[in-house]
Amino acid sequence: MRHAETAFLGGPVATMDPVGSFTDAVAVRGGEIIATGRADVTELVSGGTEVVDLRGRLLLPGLQDAHVHPLYGGLQRIRCDLTDSESEAECLRRVADYVAANPGSGWVLGGGWEMGLFSGGCPSRSSLDEVTGDRPALLINEDQHGAWANSTALRLSGVRRDTPDPPGGRIERDEHGRPAGTLHENAVDLVGRHVPPTPDAEYVRALLEGQRHLHEQGVTAWHDAILGAYLGYPDPLGYYRELDDADLLTGRVTGSLWWDRTRGTEQIPGLISRRAFAAGKRLGAHSVKIMLDGVCENFTAAMLRPYLHGHGSGISYMDSDELAEAVCALDAEGFSVHFHAVGDLAVRQALDAVQAARRTNGTTDNQHQIAHLQVVHPADVTRFSELGIVANLQAEWAHNDTAMTELTAPYLGEQRYRRQYPFRSLRDSGALLAAGSDWPVSEAAPMRAVHVAVNRSEPGDEAPPLLPEQAVDLTDALAAATIGSARAHLLDEHTGSIAPGKSADLTVLETNPFELPRSEIGHTGVELTMVGGRVVHSADG
Repeated sequence: MRHAETAFLGGPVATMDPVGSFTDAVAVRGGEIIATGRADVTELVSGGTEVVDLRGRLLLPGLQDAHVHPLYGGLQRIRCDLTDSESEAECLRRVADYVAANPGSGWVLGGGWEMGLFSGGCPSRSSLDEVTGDRPALLINEDQHGAWANSTALRLSGVRRDTPDPPGGRIERDEHGRPAGTLHENAVDLVGRHVPPTPDAEYVRALLEGQRHLHEQGVTAWHDAILGAYLGYPDPLGYYRELDDADLLTGRVTGSLWWDRTRGTEQIPGLISRRAFAAGKRLGAHSVKIMLDGVCENFTAAMLRPYLHGHGSGISYMDSDELAEAVCALDAEGFSVHFHAVGDLAVRQALDAVQAARRTNGTTDNQHQIAHLQVVHPADVTRFSELGIVANLQAEWAHNDTAMTELTAPYLGEQRYRRQYPFRSLRDSGALLAAGSDWPVSEAAPMRAVHVAVNRSEPGDEAPPLLPEQAVDLTDALAAATIGSARAHLLDEHTGSIAPGKSADLTVLETNPFELPRSEIGHTGVELTMVGGRVVHSADG
């Protein structure tokens, strides 16, 4: 008898099988799960077996992040990181500290600032000038849909009073029509294209830091939602290949190739070539990312009806006929499509495009999915299940914060406010739920997102929950972060649940959230992360 290399005993173990069953032990050998249940596992324990005593802590299939940007998040962590700043003053203090710790004349780069910390959601160039001096600065905001630039950066980039707003973007302006310092959507490129090239070694270091941080959060597999150049960031695909070829890619990675909205279906042969280039040991890219709109906070999410108070209906990046043509062609070539859709118009456009592809090509194995889903018209909820489209949820957004109460709710109106993040309605209609963080837009912390999905409020937050009738239970939230995400990205044959023959991709939490009050779920940390039988994170170091 060949004994186990590692045995987890003293459960509980959530298998995430179709009936949500639990067991109490798991044995691992050769990177695979070889047995479950204490009786079978103990027979495989020998003197050479590493025995992990769970001591009542929960063992899960490895958590998976179905929508994330590890290169961006890693860069933010190694640059001027404004993540979790609690005020405009703290943002400025962090920038000042970074400038002092990194002297010179080069660009100040980084980001992570939250729109809700600034008046009207828009920071000014003048306040940034005070802490950066003459050094140019460009700081991407938390949601990756805008940036904060100082006067030097705007001047070096030629962005002036007479600079027109680019297609798909907007320059925030002061009362005199001058650039005020905030750039929305494609307007970021007006400055971003003037930032000096970053050495490849820094991007590799950033991607490794992003991977390390995901493992620290219990994540064993993830979907990089943009493989292509975007918002001044480079295409991450080559860096992933470099890590994969060097056996430094310790997570399982799928990704979506970026759809260039300035081109049409003539780009598909190039996407097919990039799909072949991406095929690696722990890397693959079988889907294409199409961004359909922006975000509600800056009125660029595409809406069926205008925002209140004269802010228009948002930005639709593609018209419906063009989108349907693209999706039909991609579907025919075996690509899944990963849509960014925040507003109810964008969500409907995505659903209509997939419906057109189903009519044209018939039912395929392609796993199309729509991410974000902030505002969904009630008539469209059941279409996810009917069309077999994955609802890719960024659950951490579904709570009341300043961005919601001051920048979003007043402009949506009561009816649309009550249609936000309809997790329970989607679940009850039979839709497959997947869970992604969209890090660095929000934290790469699956258990924090699980908390919000269950409570519709952040850990420790005393604000009223956001539409608590749309909460899901803990089992459904964890399923979305494991088997649901695995199915979304066609990784479920080997990952996403615990059973003999599946890969030993496992996450041990520091406690059992099923035994905690709901209000404490989000404080659950990660003790150990394993991919293919190899420990890639341990809280013990």
